[in-house]
Amino acid sequence: MIYCQGAYLTPNGKTAHGLVRYTDRYRVISVIDSDYAGKDAGELLDGKVRNIPILDSVDAGLRHAQSINISPDYLVVGLAPDGGMVGRKAIQDIQQAIVTGLNIDSGLHDFLSENPVLSELAKKQGVHIRDIRKPPSRKDLHFFSGKIREVNCTKIAILGTDSAIGKRTTAMSLTLGFRDKGYKAEMIGTGQTSWMQGVQYSIVLDSLINDFVSGEIEHIVYTAWKNENPDMIILEGQGSLLNPAYPGGFELIAAGRPDYIILQHAPKRKEYDGFSGYKIQSLDYQVKAIEIISGKPVIAITLNHEKMEKHELPMIKEDILKDTGLPAFDILWDGTEEIINFMINLMNF
Repeated sequence: MIYCQGAYLTPNGKTAHGLVRYTDRYRVISVIDSDYAGKDAGELLDGKVRNIPILDSVDAGLRHAQSINISPDYLVVGLAPDGGMVGRKAIQDIQQAIVTGLNIDSGLHDFLSENPVLSELAKKQGVHIRDIRKPPSRKDLHFFSGKIREVNCTKIAILGTDSAIGKRTTAMSLTLGFRDKGYKAEMIGTGQTSWMQGVQYSIVLDSLINDFVSGEIEHIVYTAWKNENPDMIILEGQGSLLNPAYPGGFELIAAGRPDYIILQHAPKRKEYDGFSGYKIQSLDYQVKAIEIISGKPVIAITLNHEKMEKHELPMIKEDILKDTGLPAFDILWDGTEEIINFMINLMNF
């Protein structure tokens, strides 16, 4: 059961969205959000019926599970609020879930296992609370060594013009799309949702001590290459290069050393998510900034179609091509076939 009370279809519900679209780690049986109770989570999100009902409470989720003869194991916190903290209502609902015997998986910065009430209750009920964003022990962290130079497969970074804009969804879609075409593709997950989706090679960047961020990126890329011998490695970006609150992307460029970059963009989003008055720089400006810093080409723009109508898509793609010289693709509306064929031809696979 995914807990997303009050946040489904908002940027704060992006963890729930990712798990509804795809996960190897869980079988999702319901989403909890009273705002959309009675709807199908997949149909509401992407127009694709996935037989995952949205229900109004943890109790309703448990009743639904019983009606389909399933005993759920986990309540997964599908919230991703600014700062990673949740309110009293969420804590009460999580407490109720623990009482009923559910384990808790959470990707919040607000470590639920350190909440004395929840921790004691979980111990009493014989269940566990797993905080995905807890940083690894320092003895397990890696410092940058330079071994990334040995990685000789193609590396593609998915960066973005903002946070919560669809970088992970694009990275996952491309990874699965390349696999469907017979290529050996490995995704490097860099956030808690990727881990929850079951991405084998994952780190949680924003939980790491800064000194070890580059080393951890290098190590996970190197490990994926050494273990899997892939045709390509696709790196999930975090934040955006020029975001005032969530600056990200430089660490992937510096340590992951991508050969190509794809930039995720929401054409209708004019200000950084959650920060009114902070205008997003033009797409052309951001492309140039990335290429100057990385020395590598941005090869395509992938679109987040929030607030767009489908009939607007051809004109928006045309405008992007005119402004940047780059082709634009909407993976959720159009699928991955077109962009993958474009990439195969460009990269001479």
